[in-house]
Amino acid sequence: MIALLLSFVVAFAGIGGALRYGKRSRPVGTPLSWGEALAASTFAFALMFWSYGVVPHQWLTWAGNELNWRPDKLVAGPKLPFTGDEGILEYALPFQVNYENLNHIGAVAIYGLFLTLHVALWVIWQDRAKARPPAIATSEYGRPLVKQG
Repeated sequence: MIALLLSFVVAFAGIGGALRYGKRSRPVGTPLSWGEALAASTFAFALMFWSYGVVPHQWLTWAGNELNWRPDKLVAGPKLPFTGDEGILEYALPFQVNYENLNHIGAVAIYGLFLTLHVALWVIWQDRAKARPPAIATSEYGRPLVKQG
């Protein structure tokens, strides 16, 4: 559990560091030196390796070992042979859902989370130089004070 939580903390700290650096970085279009490019690409690769490799691995290890989510522990589905004590869900499902399936669904959810954050981070990085619209003064009722023609 500690390894899983620490892997999430390291991943989110790297994402936060990239966001913080993006807010205070030099102006867009400034030439990039070879060393700066190498450092940035190494950091980006390390963050992707950590997010897509280490964090899902820690989840699968934790769920498989400490939670003991094995393929023989059923969540729902037909338990053969039928004894008559089964509920509607067991008769309705044509397949079995076990805890190992939930384990793998959790890994897919982690991949989806980091893929979404990855795309959002690149969008934020690419739009960092766009001009923000000026703030318009508003009245007490929320209407703009500037006359629109």
